Amino acid sequence: MGRKRIDNKQGLPERVYLRSGSFYYVHRGTNKWENIGKDLATAKKRADHYNDPTGTFGTLAWYFDQWLIDFEQLAAAGKKSQRTLSDYTEAAIPIKAFFGQMLPSEIGPHHITEYLDIGLKADRGTRANRERAALSSCMSWMLRNNMGNLTTNPCMRASGVRRNPEKARERYVTHEEYQAVYKVAPPTVRLMMELVYRTLQRPEIDVLAWTPANIKHKAGARVLRIKQHKTSRTVDIALVGRLEELITQAMGPVPVLHQPLVHTLSGHAYSYDGISSMLKRAQQKAGVQSFGFRDLKGKGATDMWVDGEPIEKIQLLCGHANKNTTESYIKARWRETAQPNKLAV
Repeated sequence: MGRKRIDNKQGLPERVYLRSGSFYYVHRGTNKWENIGKDLATAKKRADHYNDPTGTFGTLAWYFDQWLIDFEQLAAAGKKSQRTLSDYTEAAIPIKAFFGQMLPSEIGPHHITEYLDIGLKADRGTRANRERAALSSCMSWMLRNNMGNLTTNPCMRASGVRRNPEKARERYVTHEEYQAVYKVAPPTVRLMMELVYRTLQRPEIDVLAWTPANIKHKAGARVLRIKQHKTSRTVDIALVGRLEELITQAMGPVPVLHQPLVHTLSGHAYSYDGISSMLKRAQQKAGVQSFGFRDLKGKGATDMWVDGEPIEKIQLLCGHANKNTTESYIKARWRETAQPNKLAV
């Protein structure tokens, strides 16, 4: 049983104690001491859930918060994306408003479908899809950890759930638009533009994370070795031509092993929102219609296809599971002028 406190200068929640540099929660009934980590803020969050002042213990809202705490720890350790954590945290508000008071085992595919339908009618169908994905990740975590009496994940397509239709991103950045923005953009934005265009990697979760440690030697040549966050695939990209020049310039004469290739003057990583704002300012200065770094990934894939590169090579860079996805990704952006039928009748 937990000892009565002599003092509580750290403001520890009820039943939380500090021992040997770690925080412990003493569970009611069993008096079991659970190590809840060394971080005070995280320990307080977990203890607040255990003490359950709102009476939500065992509900979807309670488990979703537990999952977010676990995800925060993984993100802090670099094992999960901070961007994804931000998206999941934002999704928690509508998810808990709709499902929060339900027990996880009570949630069925028809509830998920109803949620998606409501989102579609409210003109937020795509947003509802993203929130379903967050809920699905939470429930998969619960299944792995034998929580909530779940036997299946009701969010999965195998359960009969179908996502809301989404309109594919069709923005194609012309050469003239690219060059106009590139001309007035600061060096870090130029670097980011070219890295995305030449590698076809996701800017917010892949490109911004690259450091000199990603440069490897393979078969007597240098490659940029990356592990795509979304697909978990490892891809080696040959360092040749303009890409080699970019990487060499980014690293400088004395590479700093874990310093991002795209970094601030102080050597720190850019946030995606921060460098995207810089891109937007360059577009305004150039008088060009807005586009994002993601659009340069699509431009790069489309330009390679128009230039005659095999679809399989583009598919490998994009990380698509099959080439049909790559073809759809490209053709959504390509607008070749159709020629009329000139045959004589």
